[in-house]
Amino acid sequence: MAEALYFARDSKLFIEFDSVFWEIPVLDGFSFTQTTNATEITLNEMESTAGVSRRGRRAFNDSLAPVEWSFSTYIRPFKSVGGVGTGLADDTANTHHAVEEVLWAMFTGADNYDTTNFDFDRTTPSGQVTNPDTTDMNIAFTSSNVSTLGTANIYFVLGNTNKQVYKITQAVVNEATVDFEIDGIATINWSGFGAQIIDMWSNTIEKASTPDGATDNNNGGNAVAANDLWLDSSDEYRPYIMSSASATTTAHVFEDVTATDNFIRNRLTVLDIQPDTTLSGQTGLETSYSMTLTGGSVTFSNNITYITPEELGTVNVPVGHVTGTRSISGSFTCYLNRDDTYTNDQVSANFFEDMKGIYTVITNESDLTFKIGGASGTPRLEINLPTCHVEIPSHSIDDVISLETTFQALPSTITSADEAALVYVGAAN
Repeated sequence: MAEALYFARDSKLFIEFDSVFWEIPVLDGFSFTQTTNATEITLNEMESTAGVSRRGRRAFNDSLAPVEWSFSTYIRPFKSVGGVGTGLADDTANTHHAVEEVLWAMFTGADNYDTTNFDFDRTTPSGQVTNPDTTDMNIAFTSSNVSTLGTANIYFVLGNTNKQVYKITQAVVNEATVDFEIDGIATINWSGFGAQIIDMWSNTIEKASTPDGATDNNNGGNAVAANDLWLDSSDEYRPYIMSSASATTTAHVFEDVTATDNFIRNRLTVLDIQPDTTLSGQTGLETSYSMTLTGGSVTFSNNITYITPEELGTVNVPVGHVTGTRSISGSFTCYLNRDDTYTNDQVSANFFEDMKGIYTVITNESDLTFKIGGASGTPRLEINLPTCHVEIPSHSIDDVISLETTFQALPSTITSADEAALVYVGAAN
C-alpha cells in the first residue's frame, strides 16, 4: 500500500447515540486529543563530604487525562420529508428537526432516542428533551438536573481512501457557544470530553456491500467479527457496526446534511428584552426593548469533570464523569444611538440609562429572546432566556461607539432547570 496522507478537507464526523448514527457536517478547525497526567520526583540534597549533590529526577505516568474534543457546526433547521426512508429524521412529513439536534440532546441529558425525539428515561416520569412537531421543534432543559449525562461514541473518519477512523468513547457535550457574527452564517462551537481515543483502523472494513466473515477480512488481517466497523464505500462511506460476522443493523439519520436552504444568516438576528413587570414599575424601565445587534454570543456549559482512579503501579484511565453547576451566560453589542424619532425602547442610550438606574435591585430579572434568522423568518433558531440577570452595559470606544451588555441566565428557583428553551423552525420544503 502506498503511503496515505490525511487532509482535514476529506474528514467526516459521525455520532453514535443509542445505536443510531448521526452524520454531523463540521467546519475546519475540529480537534481531539488525549494526554497523560504525569508525576515528577526530584532529588534535592545538600553537598556530601565528597562535594557531591545529587540532582536527578524521574517522571511517572499516573493516568490518562480525559479526551478533549471540539468542533463547530452550522445551525441547520429543516422540515423532514417524512415517510419511510433511509436516513430520514421523522416518519411524519413537515416535522421540524435540526442536523445538530443530537448534540443538544446530549447536552441536556437525554439518554434515549425513539426514532422521532430524544427522551430522558432515568427518572419516573421520563422527560422529553426534544419535542418536534409540524410547527417547530422545542428543546427543553428541564431534564438536565442530573449528575451524569447520556453518552455517545464520536467517530472521526479521516481521509479519502484507506480511511483512518478514531473513536471517542463515552463522549459527553460540555459546552456549546452560539455566536452572532454579523456577516457570517449562524454557527455553534461545541466542546466536550470522552473516556478514550481508540484507533479503529485494524478493525475497519471498507467495502461496497455488507462484509461476510467467511470471505472478508478487516484491515488488521483478521476475519470480520462483531463490533468491527464497516465503511460503506457505495454510500458516502457511512459507518456501520457489525452485529455479527456478516450482519449489521445500525440505523442512520442524515437528512438534509447536503441541503443548502437550511443555513441561517446572522444579520437577520433580532433581540427582544422584557424586564420583569415588578422592575419596570419600580425603576422606570420600559416594558420591553427591541435592540438592533451588531454581535454577541450565548454560552451553555455543563462544567463537567472526569473521575479517574489513583492506583499505584498502573496508568489509570477515566471511569466516568460528573456534571457541575449548569451555567448559561453571554453578551450582545449594539451601537450607541439616540434618536427622537425612535421610541425609548429602541434607543440604546436609554437602555443604558435605565439599567444604570436599578441600583436598588440586587438581582434584576429580564426575559431575553434571541431570534437568529429573524423575528418570523425561516429557517431560524430562537433562544429564550426567561430569567436573566442583565448587567449595566459598558461603552466600547471604536470608530463607531458601541454598548456591550453581559447577562447570566438563571433558573426561576435555585433548584429548577428552566434557564433556557430553544425553538428550531425549519424552512419550507
